[in-house]
Amino acid sequence: MLRFCRGTLWIGLIFIYAPLVILVIYSFNASKLVTVWAGWSVSWYVGLLEEKQLINGVLLSLRIAFYTSLAAVVLGTLSAFALTRIPRFKGRTLFGGMVTAPLVMPEVITGLSLLLLFVAIAKLTGWFAERGMLTIWIAHTTFCSAYVAVVVSARLRELDLSIEEAAMDLGAKPWKVFFLITIPMIAPSLAAGGMMAFALSLDDLVLASFVTGPGATTMPIEIFSQVRLGVKPSINAIASLIILVVSLFTFLAWYLTRRAEKRRKQAIVQAMSVMAEEAAASR
Repeated sequence: MLRFCRGTLWIGLIFIYAPLVILVIYSFNASKLVTVWAGWSVSWYVGLLEEKQLINGVLLSLRIAFYTSLAAVVLGTLSAFALTRIPRFKGRTLFGGMVTAPLVMPEVITGLSLLLLFVAIAKLTGWFAERGMLTIWIAHTTFCSAYVAVVVSARLRELDLSIEEAAMDLGAKPWKVFFLITIPMIAPSLAAGGMMAFALSLDDLVLASFVTGPGATTMPIEIFSQVRLGVKPSINAIASLIILVVSLFTFLAWYLTRRAEKRRKQAIVQAMSVMAEEAAASR
């Protein structure tokens, strides 16, 4: 049974990561034909400096993904806090369904509904008459907040409420308990939700294609438009750089989270030892 599980795990890992490894290898291909190997070369990485449109799309996608991750973490955390800390309120079932609806809603329907919303607002108020970075950011925030809410809700349900109750018994205001006690305890889930929102926003094609406008071409839209005419080696190069950057940030976030968790456990052990010593001395 153990061999079967290990074999299944390795097959799954190879199935997931083998295409990425092949993409990175072919980004160093000297041939202009993607499927024909002609030796090692870094010419396509150097040639990225001339791909102004592709670089602009990457920068725009990174900016939108950064703003989306921040907004999604704020909205998702507030939604998760309302669902987990307020057991009963009018419309709770409807609110919970609306929070998680983007998880199961097809992106085509979500994108079309947002497009119609922006068009209606533009007719009534004049806002969003020219769709671009702002409309993409709103669409991505709407979509990614649901994922953050689910991740943070799972963490909030595992917390020990006695710590927060003890802080309020000592005179701390609810907002102070939230920022000084609750937020640090759910920091790993906030980081995970933010990284997930960043990745989903960076990868999105369907929503952005509905709500974008002239002059706001994201990286997925630009790559998709170029791939329809044939895959160029420069696309492999930019994709390899993105994989490298995302991997480095993921490793850094994992390392910082692990170190913070280790410090927290050491602080708990020290506090318990101090309490044990004080109890022994009082006897």
